[in-house]
Amino acid sequence: MSIGGNIKGMIQVKTTTTNAIGEQVEAWVDAQPLKGWLDMTDGEARYNAYQAKIQDSSHIFTCDYEPLDGRITDENSRMVINEKRYDVKLIDNPMEMNAQLEIYLKFTGGQ
Repeated sequence: MSIGGNIKGMIQVKTTTTNAIGEQVEAWVDAQPLKGWLDMTDGEARYNAYQAKIQDSSHIFTCDYEPLDGRITDENSRMVINEKRYDVKLIDNPMEMNAQLEIYLKFTGGQ
């Protein structure tokens, strides 16, 4: 069964380069598009002691499973959805079934 979705999102990863005068310059680059569903969360996880990242989330993006670009991690990624930015807090492949991805996000602002 396919999840489908009506929302297109782009996962971006943070890169660091060195400019002509030796300064570290950070930039966000597109890594992988995904199509799924975006929903708000209330942060009230039942098992708060184990769900700190989930509790800190404001939204969840759910989509069909697909292998992610190897550069994508919880720590270096964000999503841009409808010109709004969300920090990636947790990427979950529930029970490692490769059926869906649940990406917990925290809204950080407009583009």
